[in-house]
Parts: sequence; C-alpha cells; structure tokens
Amino acid sequence: MKGRPFKVLGIQQIAIGGPDKQRLQKLWVEMLGLEVTGTFRSERENVDEDICAIGSGPFKVEVDLMQPLDPEKKPAVHTTPLNHIGLWIDDLPRAVEWLTAQGVRFAPGGIRKGAAGYDITFLHPKSNDEFPIAGEGVLVELVQAPPEVIAAYSAIM
Repeated sequence: MKGRPFKVLGIQQIAIGGPDKQRLQKLWVEMLGLEVTGTFRSERENVDEDICAIGSGPFKVEVDLMQPLDPEKKPAVHTTPLNHIGLWIDDLPRAVEWLTAQGVRFAPGGIRKGAAGYDITFLHPKSNDEFPIAGEGVLVELVQAPPEVIAAYSAIM
C-alpha cells in the first residue's frame, strides 16, 4: 500500500506451542538439529519456552518451543500449535501508529520488551467492529529490528 511508513523486513520468529516442550524438543532439537540459544519463563505470559535458532547473523530465525506454566490459564500457548509468527519491522512505533489508523486490531499490552529483548507488540488474531482488520486466526508479533538487521535487509532489498 502506498504511503506505508515502515517495512516488514523478514521473519524474526516462529512460535510453536504444545502441552510438553520436551516432545517439541525431540523433533526440533534432536531430529532437526536446531540449537537451543536461551530460555524464557513468564507467569504473566503463562509460558515456559526454549528459544532455538535456524541460520545465523541478521538472517537468524528464532523457533520458540513453548509450553504453558499452567494449562488451565490464559494465554493458552499450547492450544494453537503454531502459536504465532514474528516479523522484523524497521520502525515499530510508526508501524503501530499507522496500522492502528488503518483499522488493524492489536492485542492488549502495547509495545513492550519480548523474550529475546527486542521491543514487540502483537496483532490480534480476531477483528471486531472498531478494528476490522486482524490476523484472521493467526497471532502476529511485530518485532523492532535492531540496526544490524535493518542494514542487512536493506542491502538485499
């Protein structure tokens, strides 16, 4: 769309949820060889996750393997196996401002620090009357790209 004041640079992450992250590790780490690069636990987000990686440098893609701390609480990170996708954004505050003005619905929480330390926010998976544009069932995370990622993508775009 003409006049968009930001760019989607690439995929930052794919988050996969299940009731037991050990079963997810069996496939993604043991069978496919992804490296576990960190962990993240949050009572507020109801998540215990292993942060894995594919690729390297500015083109590295996170694969987060997530299980709920409490399967009875929300958010239920395990009830949608493909929990969310994360997209690198070159200017997150401008993106949020512009998308909101276009009628895109965001999930509660605003811009905040994510598990990997980048500023993030989420597009809501469902639209409503006030905000008729949403993820159509998919939770989409927008992630502020650091300068080295912006530079690397700028060189190839």
